[in-house]
Amino acid sequence: MGQVIKEFKEFLNEYKVVPLAIAFIMAVAATALVQSAVNNLIMPIITPFIPGGTWQTATFSMGPIVISWGALLGAIINFIIIAFVIFLMAKYLLKEEKVTKK
Repeated sequence: MGQVIKEFKEFLNEYKVVPLAIAFIMAVAATALVQSAVNNLIMPIITPFIPGGTWQTATFSMGPIVISWGALLGAIINFIIIAFVIFLMAKYLLKEEKVTKK
């Protein structure tokens, strides 16, 4: 049993499972924060420009086909914000330089 525990610890260290789990938990928390910012700050500014005024349930109908574009718009804005934050983290926190071709 002791050998199995030793191998498990080596596995955790070799594949950096604990830091990965921490990063995942922080990403989930950041996603919730961005979702709240979009829903409570950005979308109320956009809402007056959406017909009917309720962006989350805004739809476009073409006969029997109903497209829920309001929810899609919120998801797109969330994605853009999260991608931009990741870009900033990579650029400034990791201080990575662009690789140039020689």
